[in-house]
Amino acid sequence: MGKIKSKQIRRYSQELMNEGIEFSDDFEKNKRILGKEMPSKKMRNQMAGFLTRVMKQKKKEKEELETKE
Repeated sequence: MGKIKSKQIRRYSQELMNEGIEFSDDFEKNKRILGKEMPSKKMRNQMAGFLTRVMKQKKKEKEELETKE
């Protein structure tokens, strides 16, 4: 529906990224990484989608910085 995610999804995703878990810009890969840790399928899918979007944004920012130099 939209790009609004709950604070819980955003907070827990940030914690996982800070722990050093390598996420991808592919939804299916992120879903498999989160597979066993999540209490529910809905929460897992929401987090995988959020992490995918964040990783795509980071990748795009990195490419923009490289093209400016």
